[in-house]
Amino acid sequence: MKKKWNKIKTFFSKPYNVLLVLFLIMLTFLVVIPLISIVRDTFIVHPSEKSRVHQAVGTFTTYHWLRAFASSFSKSLLWDPIRNSIVTSIWSCVVAILIGGSFAWLVSRSDMMWKKALTKLFIFPYIMPSWTLALAWKNFFKSVEITGSNGIFTALTGLQVPTWFGYGEFPIIVVTGLHYAPFAYILIGGILHNMDANLEEAAIILKTKRLRMFLRITIPIVMPAVLSTIILVFSGAMASFATPQFLGLPVRYFVLTTELYAAINGTNPGVGYILALVMIVLSIIIMFINQKMIGTRKSYATVTGKSANISVFHLGGFRLPISILTTFIVLCMSVIPLITFALESVMMQTGVYKLSNMTLSFWVGQSQGHNSIQDQPGILLNPEVYRTLFNSLKLSFTCAIGAGTLGFLAGYSIVRRRGSWLSKVVEDLTFIPYLIPSMALAAIYLSMFSTNRGIIPSLYGTFTILALIGTIKYLPMASRSGVNSMLQLSPEIEEAGIIMGVPWIKRMTRIIIPIEKATIVSGYLLPFISGMRELSLFVILITANNRVLTSLLLFYDEKGFTQFSNAVNLLIIIVVLVINFTVEKLTGASIEKGVGGN
Repeated sequence: MKKKWNKIKTFFSKPYNVLLVLFLIMLTFLVVIPLISIVRDTFIVHPSEKSRVHQAVGTFTTYHWLRAFASSFSKSLLWDPIRNSIVTSIWSCVVAILIGGSFAWLVSRSDMMWKKALTKLFIFPYIMPSWTLALAWKNFFKSVEITGSNGIFTALTGLQVPTWFGYGEFPIIVVTGLHYAPFAYILIGGILHNMDANLEEAAIILKTKRLRMFLRITIPIVMPAVLSTIILVFSGAMASFATPQFLGLPVRYFVLTTELYAAINGTNPGVGYILALVMIVLSIIIMFINQKMIGTRKSYATVTGKSANISVFHLGGFRLPISILTTFIVLCMSVIPLITFALESVMMQTGVYKLSNMTLSFWVGQSQGHNSIQDQPGILLNPEVYRTLFNSLKLSFTCAIGAGTLGFLAGYSIVRRRGSWLSKVVEDLTFIPYLIPSMALAAIYLSMFSTNRGIIPSLYGTFTILALIGTIKYLPMASRSGVNSMLQLSPEIEEAGIIMGVPWIKRMTRIIIPIEKATIVSGYLLPFISGMRELSLFVILITANNRVLTSLLLFYDEKGFTQFSNAVNLLIIIVVLVINFTVEKLTGASIEKGVGGN
């Protein structure tokens, strides 16, 4: 007994072991138990369903499963949204890889003009909120049949846009693909830039045709990046809410996220929780397929000890046309959306693009004193805008502190105990929130914390639940950053402090943190930026008392206040870009440098 006690004392005498145990307890409560809770809530009657189910609240029922899978409503509630989500996600992957991969090749392997400027602009959709392009598409291609006013395209050309082009499946695919194209560029461009030129030079010496060389050498080498892009874009598209909401709702084109949002906020929360489980299962399946595909090949190594000079492909007479076409596409993705937001926010009557129709009232106008929801002051004079901006900043700051601190400590403890089952379990638990789509995770937390749980009161409608879910959702990126940085730090540095009798706190503050300062700062700032532009994660947890800027944008759009929604969207983009600029100046990090852009 004494021997076991000594082992326990020795185990807990090491700070990283204590941290791992604390993380195991915390993540079990905040990740594992909520997953069990949402399964439970698919089998009980909720207050809003009492009149529909005809059972007492809290009693066991199979009503939700039967309604979702075996009723006359199954097609519209479940199967159509699943089909729509899968189709839009798959085709979004195709668009993202084609555009992002092509741009990566042009930047890394060709003599295209204006590379540096185009690279910075191409990253804009990555920095800006996900719905930016959706609103821009809506502004440009909206039709009088759907919204009661014409978009910029019709105003300029006089041509009416077909409904299928302006709303529904096609624009959702294009917009989502364009939003995630920078991810494809980041992942594929890095491999192309670092690929050993000897591989291509050997093929040229053997007189291999360019097309064959591209198909048999370049494509196989970038396959890991392509597969990583597929899992990233598919999961992101599956979890996307704002784009399908803005472009699909007007024509009743529903995906899993919009159907989940309607169910949770309506009278079918039990069905909503089932939809959340379906989203989680689909994400896990695509992750499993991705790992199997990568696992079929033993090595993707392309960097050797020999020359790694870049083999530049000369575009010849096509250089100028390709450069101009690429510039046009990049401007459509990054600059033109900002112009449409600015234009739409100063129009007294939407769809009428004349100087006489322009006004700054939606920015700096005074309220007329009418007691109606339409009578709003300009957003720069509106106290509600500043209140929501403050809430967004406070929430983002809290999530950054929580995720950044926990991520760094998790990375430290996981690496120091690497190889043990405890380290492996904690590492896996910190990564699980990444696999759960944002709105599904929100549904899980709504299920878990909307009622009293023992000594824990209901958190619904509070700032706490928003900060909690934001911290957990952004923990994977911070912990991965912490693990990678700690793997590069030799344990001998800390061991020297231990030999000298330096306490753990002092070792952390005087040795480890100063060395890892840049990584730690990034671990705080990246969740901050993500929190400022987040909508899907918070939308079903937000009430009138804890509204943030993104939810205010959604509120204006749902009410048909087009000018206000565009003005708020532009304000959010400006804030995010300023924060991103600050991140770059403070950390020296640059996304395009990370992928080798020239």
